[in-house]
Amino acid sequence: MKKNIILNSIIMVIILSISITVLSLYNLRSSGIKSSIHNALSISEVVKSGLTSHMVNGNMDKVDTFMQSVSNLKNIDKLWLVRSDLVNNQFGHIRNKPKDEIDKKVIQTGKMSYTIDESITKSTVRVTIPYNAVADKGINCLNCHNVQQGATLGAVSLVMDISTLKEIGIESLYIISVIILITIIFFLLYSKKVISPYFKLYELFKINMSQATLGKFEEVNPPVGLAKEMVQITQDYNQLLQTFKETAGDIDKKLQGFIGYKISNIDRNPLKESKEIIDNLSNLYQFKKQVELDSCLSEIYNRLAQMLENKFNQKNFTFVEIDMVKQKMTKLVQRGDSFYCEKAMSENPQFCRCARTKTDVASIDFHNSCQYFKNDEKFYYCININVARNKFLIIHFTCNTKKELEELKDKIIFIKNYLTETAPAIEVKLLMSALKDSAFRDGLTGLYNRKFLDEHSKKLIPQIKRKESNIGVLMLDMDHFKAVNDEYGHDIGDKVLKELAAILEETVRESDLVIRYGGEEFIVLLVDVQTEEDALNVARKIAQRVRENEISVYAGNKLKKTVSIGLSMFPKDSNVLDTVIKNADIALYEAKSTGRDRVVRFTEEQVSSIDLF
Repeated sequence: MKKNIILNSIIMVIILSISITVLSLYNLRSSGIKSSIHNALSISEVVKSGLTSHMVNGNMDKVDTFMQSVSNLKNIDKLWLVRSDLVNNQFGHIRNKPKDEIDKKVIQTGKMSYTIDESITKSTVRVTIPYNAVADKGINCLNCHNVQQGATLGAVSLVMDISTLKEIGIESLYIISVIILITIIFFLLYSKKVISPYFKLYELFKINMSQATLGKFEEVNPPVGLAKEMVQITQDYNQLLQTFKETAGDIDKKLQGFIGYKISNIDRNPLKESKEIIDNLSNLYQFKKQVELDSCLSEIYNRLAQMLENKFNQKNFTFVEIDMVKQKMTKLVQRGDSFYCEKAMSENPQFCRCARTKTDVASIDFHNSCQYFKNDEKFYYCININVARNKFLIIHFTCNTKKELEELKDKIIFIKNYLTETAPAIEVKLLMSALKDSAFRDGLTGLYNRKFLDEHSKKLIPQIKRKESNIGVLMLDMDHFKAVNDEYGHDIGDKVLKELAAILEETVRESDLVIRYGGEEFIVLLVDVQTEEDALNVARKIAQRVRENEISVYAGNKLKKTVSIGLSMFPKDSNVLDTVIKNADIALYEAKSTGRDRVVRFTEEQVSSIDLF
């Protein structure tokens, strides 16, 4: 910038000097021309006076000598007289006729005319002044000439050399050029000594501000030669920069502490990174508020999946929930082709390294840290989030290249921030689900209770009707259960009921519903059972399992019990579930009344026999 300012200043000085020179030359030329015309007028007056004197004295024969003496004056190149036709006609002989158009023009108009002839070597001005008949200054031309007042008698033409003016102009140009050169030299010396410190300060400010945008805050040392005001401004700037540095550093430290990690890279830009952190925190806050408003876990998990897709550009990932108490692993969300933990789900969740160690698990060069990942062409990264007691959310990412894995690692800290903020909402939903589930569970056996049956049937029955499927309803009752309580006590009775509940859950499918209906009565809903015979086979299997089960009582004694089971089919027997349950109860009564430890299918004749009884 310093060079540009000096160069522009020099150019401006030169332009200004040239302008002044041109203007001076123009004024000098104009003044010279005016001066030459004025001299020509003076000479013409001398000529006119001389001619009049010669005429009055009768010495007209000596006019040529007079004209020659006048033409020898300095700077006069040519001098001649021009007579008008009025004079030539009066004296009867023609002489001094107009030489050119200028002479003719002046004779005709009676007005002065001039032209300028300029060349490289010489410059002249041609002036023609009319000689008009007047009565002035004691001279009356009308006495000698028979003409009217103001008539043009003739003209005096002369050519004057004005080259001297050009020489003066050239000398002026030399002088001005010298003045310009001296001015430029003075300006350069002045700028170097006086202005140079300001230029240097400007460069220091420029470099300092450029470094400040990169997060490097350094003080500016004012150059020698600055005015006190500029030194004070520099000191104020340094103070401002120091304050900003301390503030930015404090903000950066607090933000790093807030997000839970420390950046030790000395070449980092804290301003840029602080802005990114603040943007992420703002987005995180908005995300958290939205998650808190989600109505169920599926909404939360879908929102998390959208966040990973849209904000962090992840295309292949899976959410897996692990329940350590139930030793159960459930896939919740899957995006892309990334899930490979089916074997772990089928074996034992404890075999999942991420769940067992409760730490991140990622692809490592030269060996696999996860025993289930077998694809050597891809890479993985697993995160473990504790969402509730003994429950973990595992998020598994699959990357196609090593570069993708490294980019993911850079984003993990921010992804974990989102997951950390989401975990409380997930825990609340799990607790609410557990609370709701506890209201529908039997406190002794852990099976669903009668209230759950009433609520769940409102959704189940329409689904069965749409699919045109079947439900096998089994009503079970422990045979002679009162005798167990009377002989062994209620604690053994509770144990018998718990083991019966366990047998029922182990025997039926996961999609079937096992319900403690009341006391020692249980209901099993065989959902989507294919045929009546399939339902009977399940009932017989339950009866066989109960019959073979040995229950430990006091002093190493073993107790065996049996159950009676009644079966009714929905919608074959009735399209109202309550009626089907009642029918199964009637079939159960039939099984008990005909010997117990039996499976009885409901028939219409059983209703008649009960009514008759």
